[in-house]
Amino acid sequence: MEITLNHTIVPSHDKVESAKFYTRIFGFKYIGEFARFIVVRVNKTFCLDFANSEKFEPHHYAFKVSEQEFDKIFGRLNMESIKHGSGPYSTENMRINNDNDGRGVYFRDTNGHLLEILTTDYKIES
Repeated sequence: MEITLNHTIVPSHDKVESAKFYTRIFGFKYIGEFARFIVVRVNKTFCLDFANSEKFEPHHYAFKVSEQEFDKIFGRLNMESIKHGSGPYSTENMRINNDNDGRGVYFRDTNGHLLEILTTDYKIES
């Protein structure tokens, strides 16, 4: 059996608002309350569990998407006037990148977490 990441906890100032943001922008499925979390299903094997927290360091979450999904998500970013950028240190230049012969864009969620969507894997030599 291949090892897969099952879930990760996303610290949030407002877990419900955060889960709804990810559902709205990415098109993920909002599952709802489980224990002290609000769960959003990303795909068949992976969920984001949002938890309220007063203090936390911002995290980076990168999602590989198809070209069609990129267009849809990027359209929703523009529709909601969410600042975005071409790199992790250029998150508000309102451009995308074409790294690794694909497309990518960075933006922040309502908690300051850095989000990335990309259409191709990084070229990493093994």
